[in-house]
Amino acid sequence: ALASEGLDPVTFFAQNDGTLMALDFAVRYPVLTIGSGPANSIRGAAYLTGVTDAIVADVGGTSTDIGVLVKGFPRESSAGIEIGGVVTNFRMPDLVTIGLGGGTEVREEDGEVRLGPGSVGYRLTREALVFGGATPTLTDAAVACGRATLGNPAGGEAHRRLLEAAMARSDALLADAIDRIKVAKGDRPLVVVGGGSVLVPDRLPGVSEIHRPEHYEVANAIGAAIASVSGQVDRVVHLGPGGREEAIREACDEARERAIEAGADPERVEIVEIEEIPLTYMAAPTVRIRVKAAGPLGWP
Repeated sequence: ALASEGLDPVTFFAQNDGTLMALDFAVRYPVLTIGSGPANSIRGAAYLTGVTDAIVADVGGTSTDIGVLVKGFPRESSAGIEIGGVVTNFRMPDLVTIGLGGGTEVREEDGEVRLGPGSVGYRLTREALVFGGATPTLTDAAVACGRATLGNPAGGEAHRRLLEAAMARSDALLADAIDRIKVAKGDRPLVVVGGGSVLVPDRLPGVSEIHRPEHYEVANAIGAAIASVSGQVDRVVHLGPGGREEAIREACDEARERAIEAGADPERVEIVEIEEIPLTYMAAPTVRIRVKAAGPLGWP
């Protein structure tokens, strides 16, 4: 597609902290692309709203990713992430993912409303009731409850009771997921993005206000387009003769070098995060230091 337009751009890959990395860096560290999709959406949500601290719900066709925006970047998980049954020990955005999306199939089983796990996905415009299909979906439920206006609303009339019950069940699952992602009591603002965000009601328990920014459906692409390039250092150090300041300075220098190596403009790289965690029960003073540097793309 790019070649047909006469374009030969430099390639960058999104990584899972909401920033970018150059092609050669991505080849060496491909694992850092895992989780980049939700991270892009969280960054896009921050850009579209101007909000730097909030909960973000990215609702797609098959699932909903709920994460936390901290100082404009995705909050990193502090626990080991399991991928394909394998427990890993590398950085990942802190997410709660639930099987709710615009294409999620709705059915009644043993007198109870069931959501998923099946989804019509990209076939929504052929198989959903409001588009003349025969499969009740959460999009049909949103139309039946007045949250969305699309297709033929009469298509779901025969299933209205089921669809209204499905919408109530969806709202309960969303509220539970938001409660699980919070680490402190009190209501937090929620930014809703993604093509399926019509599923989210105007009020939810634990949410102080809901932001629905313009262009919400392409927040993921926007997050990638505006992303900076980062470098990160995470190490345990014994505080030597230079003490704490020397250890932090060395970590900052290395983080800057990694950001430049990943494709950042050397003249505009800044330290955006420093975290120190003292470690007890050690013979010598020891701390874990995490430093992140970020800067705009450096064009060759």
